Amino acid sequence: MLVVTGLSGAGKSSVLRVLEDLGHETVDNPPLAMLGELMAGPGGGPLAIGMDTRTRGFDAHVLLSGLDALRARGGAAPELIFVDASEEVLLRRYSETRRRHPLAPAGVPGAGVGDGIAREEAALAPLRAAADWVIDTSGLPLPELRRMIERRYGPAGLAGLSVTVQSFGYPQGLPREADLVLDLRFLRNPHYDPQLRPMTGRDAPVAAYIEEDPEWGPFWGRMTALLDPLLPAYEAGGKKYLTVALGCTGGKHRSVLAAERLARHFARSGWPVELLHRELGLREAFHGARLKPAAAAPHISP
Repeated sequence: MLVVTGLSGAGKSSVLRVLEDLGHETVDNPPLAMLGELMAGPGGGPLAIGMDTRTRGFDAHVLLSGLDALRARGGAAPELIFVDASEEVLLRRYSETRRRHPLAPAGVPGAGVGDGIAREEAALAPLRAAADWVIDTSGLPLPELRRMIERRYGPAGLAGLSVTVQSFGYPQGLPREADLVLDLRFLRNPHYDPQLRPMTGRDAPVAAYIEEDPEWGPFWGRMTALLDPLLPAYEAGGKKYLTVALGCTGGKHRSVLAAERLARHFARSGWPVELLHRELGLREAFHGARLKPAAAAPHISP
């Protein structure tokens, strides 16, 4: 149970979004009178509630009294997170977004953003002093903020990058969810061998045929040399999902073989990987180096 508060523009909404990605049910700015009902009511998972000076009936001392009452009941004690930033940074952020500060309404003489920040700091001072965790986002990049929250509140195995490797056929169109697309149509095509045409890249004769192509080895080396350092870099940047799509003419031979090989390659490096063969309607999941087939999918639409 988490209550997230802080200065407007400091990043409270970003914290709530990360917590939502980690499986928390999030509620932003409910009326203060509903706090006890929300946190004491039934629920099947963790809860994160955002509250600040925009909250109806907001009063820092009333909020703290409510949290103390909930802690006195026993059970899971609510934790208070305060998101802070320097005045200089807040002024710059408001200048960039051109948003109005909630405590500096238009039409009030002398009520600029700086005045609103000062009023808000005074109103929230008791919460900052009582917070279980104060996060200063003044010089904190968003990916690092995400990592900090994941380390503190993320269930084991949930944080990090999940990879999807997908095969497809160009006539059916590019996968819309693809982040990276590689074209394998330069490799020789098993379709033109009558014995191999009914098979797929999952069959050994087709795999041997493709891997005998002189272009296969150099291509595989260059592809893995490109992708291997990208995955940890994407993860460090806060990316949660990456889809690598491999395409060929029909989506049944060359792209299927390459996707099979690449998914296993990533899994051996410890990445959680989902393997999807779009034109075959097949899906499998890899966890580390262990393969766990998912439920059969009779058809997967392009």
